[in-house]
Amino acid sequence: MKLMADGGPDAISLRAIAREMGMTAGAIYSYFATRDDLITTLIGDVYTSAVDAAEAARDAVPETDPGGRILAWAQAMREWALANPEGFRLIYGDPVPGYRPPGDGPGRQAEARACSGLIGLVAAAWPAVEARRTEDRAYDWADFDPDFVAHVWEDFPDLPPAGIAMTLRVWGRMHGLIALEIYGHLSILIHDPAAVYHDEMRDLIASLGLTS
Repeated sequence: MKLMADGGPDAISLRAIAREMGMTAGAIYSYFATRDDLITTLIGDVYTSAVDAAEAARDAVPETDPGGRILAWAQAMREWALANPEGFRLIYGDPVPGYRPPGDGPGRQAEARACSGLIGLVAAAWPAVEARRTEDRAYDWADFDPDFVAHVWEDFPDLPPAGIAMTLRVWGRMHGLIALEIYGHLSILIHDPAAVYHDEMRDLIASLGLTS
C-alpha cells in the first residue's frame, strides 16, 4: 500500500516489496509465487475490510429503519475510504497494470458481499420505492449480466429488474462523491465535503420515499 501511495499501481512489484521489507527478492517468493498472487491477497484483505465496516454500521441500525441503514452503510464506506485511500483506489479506481484477477478468491467473495449488501438495502426499501416510482423505462432481466441476474434471483427473488437498476443508481450516488473526494476534486472546492456527502445521501434516501 505504501508503494502504491508513493508511485501508483505501477509501483507494485515483488522486488520492490522485498526491498522495503529488507528481504531478498528470492525470499518473498516463499510467500507469494507471483505478483498477481500477492495482489489478489491484498485486494481480498482490502475489500473485506471495507465490507466489514459497511455491514457493521448497517447492522447497528434496526431493520425497521431502511433509510437509516442506507445512510449508515454509505457513511461507513466514506469513512473507510478516507482512512484507506489507497485501498479504495485499488478496488474501485486504479487498475494494476498487467494484473489478471482469478475467477474466485477472497476479493471476489468480498465483492459479492458488497453487491448483496447494496441489493439488500434497496430490496428492503422497495415497497416504499414502488409506491412512488415513476419509471422512465421498463427494465427487463435481459438488460443485465446473466451471472448477476442469477445472483439476484438466488438471494432476492421478489426484487424486479427495476430494483436492480435502482441498486446501480444508489451505488453510483454513494460512491461517486467518495471517488471525487479521494481523488482530490472536492477539497479544492469546499472546506467540508462531509456535509455535501451527508446531504446527498439524505436526498437519495428521500428520493426512495424513506426517512433517515
